[in-house]
Amino acid sequence: MHIPMHVPLISVIDSNATNRAKVAEVLMSMYRVNQYPDAERGWHGLRIAPPRVVLIDDEIPPHGGFALIHQMRQEPVLAEVAVVLVSRHDKAEIASALSQCGANACLPKPYGRNHLIRTISALINHDVESRWNELTDPSRQALKGTVEIFNDISDSIAAGEPVRFTSVKDACAPLVDAIGTNDVRGILDGVKEHDNYSYAHSLRVATLLSLFGHTLGLPREDLMMLASGGLLHDVGKVAIPHEILNKPGRLTEAEFAVMKGHVTETIRYLDAGAAIPRPVVIIAAQHHEKLDGTGYPLGLPKGELNELARMASIADVFSALTDRRVYKPAMEAEKALTLMTEQMSHHLDQHLLRLFRTMLLDAVRD
Repeated sequence: MHIPMHVPLISVIDSNATNRAKVAEVLMSMYRVNQYPDAERGWHGLRIAPPRVVLIDDEIPPHGGFALIHQMRQEPVLAEVAVVLVSRHDKAEIASALSQCGANACLPKPYGRNHLIRTISALINHDVESRWNELTDPSRQALKGTVEIFNDISDSIAAGEPVRFTSVKDACAPLVDAIGTNDVRGILDGVKEHDNYSYAHSLRVATLLSLFGHTLGLPREDLMMLASGGLLHDVGKVAIPHEILNKPGRLTEAEFAVMKGHVTETIRYLDAGAAIPRPVVIIAAQHHEKLDGTGYPLGLPKGELNELARMASIADVFSALTDRRVYKPAMEAEKALTLMTEQMSHHLDQHLLRLFRTMLLDAVRD
C-alpha cells in the first residue's frame, strides 16, 4: 500500500528484528514507518528523514537508547522530535534518567497494541492541540472541550461506565455558539491534522449538522441535539479493530459485518447512559440507513427514516468523503457533493442535499 506523504512518519529503533517487525506491522495501518537495528543507522536515518515520533529501545547497541536520545537533543533538526523510550523498566524506575535525556514518554515492556498507538497518537496530537491556543473563543473552547469529553467517553466505554450526557452537552455548547457567530472555519481546520480520526470525523459531523440546522432556522436546543448526536454518532467504533477501521480499499464481507456492528455498539453504549435524549439516539442509530431500504442496521424504508437521520446521513457521508485518511487524500467539497447527487440519489434525501449544497458549501470549501 502506498501511504501519502501527509501521513506522520514514525521511526522504530530496536536491535531485536522480531520486535521491530511486530511494532512496524501494527503501525503501518496508520502511519509511515522507518526501521533501524542500531543507534548508528538510526542516527543516520533520523537526520535524513526526521520523524514525528521515534521509538527507541533502551538497550540498542552500541551505547543504549539514552545515549542516542541525548545525541538527538543536541542536533537542531532532531531536537524537537517526540521520543518514546521503550524499556523493560517502568517509568518510575527510570524517571530521573528520562527527564535528563529528554524523552517525552516511556513504554514499559511488555506493552499492548492499544497502549502503543495511544502513546504515539497523544504525542502527535499534543502539537496539533497546542495550536488551538492561537484561536479565539468560542472555537478554541469548542475544540478543547470536545476532545476532552471524547477522550473521557472512550475511557468510560473501556471501563464499562455509562456516557454522561450532561458533560457531552456542556462540551458542545461552545460549538453551537461558534455556529451562531459564523466562526466554524477554525474548528474545521483545527481537526484536519488531528491523529484521532474517530474524534476528528465525529467533530466534523457535529459541526456540519449544527451548521445545517442553523441554516434551516432550528432553535438552539435542537442545535444542541444535532451537535451532541454528531459527536456521539460513532462511539461504538472503539470496539472495531484498527486494521479494519484503517484498511485501504474494500472490506471483505466478514470485515464489513464487523464494521457494521459499530452502530449496534453505539446504541448499546447510549442506552446504558443517563437520560440520553431521543434525537441523539436516532442520529446514532439511523445515520447509515438509506432511502431505498438497503442501509443498516435495520434496513429502514424511506417512510420510516427520521428527518434527523436524513440530515445525519448527509453530514456523515460528506465528512467521510472529504476527510483525509491514511490511505486517501481528502476529496474536494464540490466533487463530494456531485458524487452524492449523481451516485447516491437512492440513498440520500436529495431535497435536503440541495439545501446542504446551497447553504453550506462556502463554510467547508478549502
